[in-house]
Amino acid sequence: MIKRIPGPALLWYSIIIFGAASSIVHIIADLGSQHTVDGRNVISFCNLLFAGNACAVIVLFIVHRKQWTRAKLSKITNIEWLFLFILALLANCLAPWLFFVAIESTMVTNVVLVSQIEPPLLLFLAWLVFKDSISKWSFIGSILSLVGVALIAFLQPQSEELLVGKGEISAAFAAVTYAVSTVLAKMYLKDIPIGIFSVFRSAVGTVAFFIIAAYLYGFEHFIDIGSPFLWKWMLVYGGLIIVTGQLAWDSGVRKSTSTDVSLATSFAPVAGVLAAFLILGEQPTHAHYIGGGVLLLGIAICLFATIQKLREEKLHETTMAENDAVPGLEAECRTGFKGV
Repeated sequence: MIKRIPGPALLWYSIIIFGAASSIVHIIADLGSQHTVDGRNVISFCNLLFAGNACAVIVLFIVHRKQWTRAKLSKITNIEWLFLFILALLANCLAPWLFFVAIESTMVTNVVLVSQIEPPLLLFLAWLVFKDSISKWSFIGSILSLVGVALIAFLQPQSEELLVGKGEISAAFAAVTYAVSTVLAKMYLKDIPIGIFSVFRSAVGTVAFFIIAAYLYGFEHFIDIGSPFLWKWMLVYGGLIIVTGQLAWDSGVRKSTSTDVSLATSFAPVAGVLAAFLILGEQPTHAHYIGGGVLLLGIAICLFATIQKLREEKLHETTMAENDAVPGLEAECRTGFKGV
């Protein structure tokens, strides 16, 4: 059925779903605080991350099980296995952890907007590593986006004598981690089937997170991991955010033009802010209006530059090739928090 849906429609659906991810996580964590066991929050952020990733691994393996053949696994080199492991630690363990810390520490609107440093950073890394050319307008747009993020962070009401809050710092580091992992995937894992890539990365990230958290906080930290209340919400959350959102994104990227992907990605911060307002009732502050306005202006300029470049190269008439390899930089470009 998904094959009959136009690519742009799948992209916009996934952007809306991903935009709501942070707000939904916040809601689920609040539900856990209302359903305590001996005073403990059953849906703590550690439990949520571990259980959500576990659900995602199971469903993703079911979806991509045909790619897990001995023939395809034997073609993966030792260096590719090594970078698969590194990316699992970065993108499926460290980055989600940082995003959860951010969501727990500051407004979801701040997390959504600060995480938008990733696209300009990704553009810079593409120029630095792959020698991709950057147009004048792309450079200007990226600088404006970074200025907008800085204004959002520094114009917030300060507390505890900190210039920038813990949540904003965590969101920024998470975005940097995602950008670095995307570049590493493009450099070393572009020939890995997407099914093997996503399942292995999620599985290793889940196990690594459990080991690290158990070491830091003790195994008793996961004492409520078997709670039916937790898994009920994780199945709903994992199915809605992780599975439908990611599958729609992957399918949409392969069925859409680069212009469609760029346009949908540019709307991501708007979707996140709107979700925080509609779901959580967060009221934007003057920092959000000022910094967000500059940020959106930068994104609009980058989008304009991208469309101009695609027109010049006549790429807007060429649909991305359908294959099962790891998507390129544009396909993997994170739009902020996409769930665990």
